Amino acid sequence: MILTSCKNNSTKAITIKEDIAVLASDAYEGRETGTKGEQEAAEYISKRFKDLGLEPKGTNGFFQTFSFKPKTDPHSEVSYVIMAEDSTITGTNILGFINNNAEQTIIIGAHYDHLGFGSEGSLYRGKEKAIHNGADDNASGVAVMLDLISKLKNANKSNNYLFMAFSGEEMGLLGSNYFVKNPTIDIKKANYMINMDMVGRLKADSTLAVYGVGTSPRFKQSLMANNTRFKLIEKESGVGPSDHTSFYLSDIPVLHFFTGQHEDYHKPGDDSDKLNYEGMEAISNYIFDVISDLDKAGKLQFRKTKNESEETPRFKVGLGVIPDYMFDGKGMRIDGVSEDKPAQKAGLQKGDIVIKLGDSTIVDMMSYMRALSVFNEGDSTKVIVDRNGKQIEVDLKF
Repeated sequence: MILTSCKNNSTKAITIKEDIAVLASDAYEGRETGTKGEQEAAEYISKRFKDLGLEPKGTNGFFQTFSFKPKTDPHSEVSYVIMAEDSTITGTNILGFINNNAEQTIIIGAHYDHLGFGSEGSLYRGKEKAIHNGADDNASGVAVMLDLISKLKNANKSNNYLFMAFSGEEMGLLGSNYFVKNPTIDIKKANYMINMDMVGRLKADSTLAVYGVGTSPRFKQSLMANNTRFKLIEKESGVGPSDHTSFYLSDIPVLHFFTGQHEDYHKPGDDSDKLNYEGMEAISNYIFDVISDLDKAGKLQFRKTKNESEETPRFKVGLGVIPDYMFDGKGMRIDGVSEDKPAQKAGLQKGDIVIKLGDSTIVDMMSYMRALSVFNEGDSTKVIVDRNGKQIEVDLKF
C-alpha cells in the first residue's frame, strides 16, 4: 500500500512526526529523483499544500517539472531539456503560495528527494540492496516547512510566501537551480530565502548551524535577538552544499538551517525513529520568530560573502571519518568512523578530537583540511587526538 494521506483531514493538524512517518516510509523507496517513489512523495506534499490552503504556484498546478540528462562528467554542467526523452530524468518541484498582496515575497524551501536504493552519493557499503529513507535528509526539512505554513498562514502579512519542496538536490541542486532560471514569481521581488536541510537531529547541547548570516546585514541581529535556546554556529557564506546556494547566486539573501552530520548520513540507517522531534518543533518556532522579527523590515539588503568553498584545499586521501561540523572548540572532533579506513585501523574513535596531524596543529576544519592536503595514498604519519582530556598519539597509514 502506498501512503498518501496519513490522517490528512481538516479537523486535525498533522504533526511534524506524522509528516516524516509518511515521507521517510519504505513505501516511497527513498524518493530518488524521477522515480515512482519521488512522484508519490510529490503527490503527498502537494496534497498537504492544498489542505493547508496554499495557492498553486507551479507551471502545472503545484508542480514544476524539469527534465535533464544525467552528467557523465562530474565537472560538467547539467543539461536541461525541453522535452523528456530517452535517457533523461524528470524531477518535480512543488510550489505553493500565500498571497498577502505584498510587494515582496519570502521563499521558504527544503528538498524532498533522496538516494532511493543507494544511488551515487550513498555511503552504504553493504552487499544487500537497501532503501535510503532519508528521514533527516531531508524529510525533516520538508516537515518543518509544512509546520511553518500553518504558523504563517494568518501572521506576518508584510510579505507574500512561496513554499518550495525541491527535487534533484542530491544530484546537484538541480530543482532550485532550474527554478531560479525559470521562476514562477517575479524573482526580483524575492526578499530573502530560508532553506532547511537536515534539521532532524538536534543534539543535547542544542547546537544549530546557520549558514548565510553574512548575506544581509539584518540577519545576525534577528538571529541573536530571537535565540533563547540554541548554541548557534554562524557561517557567513551564502554558498554551501544545499539549495540556498542557487538563490544566493541570484543575489537573494539566504539563511540555511542545519543540525549537523551523523553516522547515518547517506546510509539506510537514516530513519525516522532516530530524529529529535522536540528539536524540530523548537527550530520551527525559532524560524517563525526570526521571520516575525523581519516582518516590518522591508526589502532586505543583499550582501556578497566570501565563498569559503573556493578556499577549501584539495586532497587525495582521507582519514575515513565523519567530522563534527558543529564542534566549535579547538581541533576537529570525530563524529563517526568508517569501517576499514585509516582512522579505524589506527584505533581512532568517535568523540576523539584531532589536534595534530603530521607536523600540523589542527585548530578547526580548515586547518584539518590543509593538513590532509599534503598527504598521498601510502603515506604514513602520526596523529595526536584528545580523548576525554588525555592526549593519545597513534600511527596512521593512508
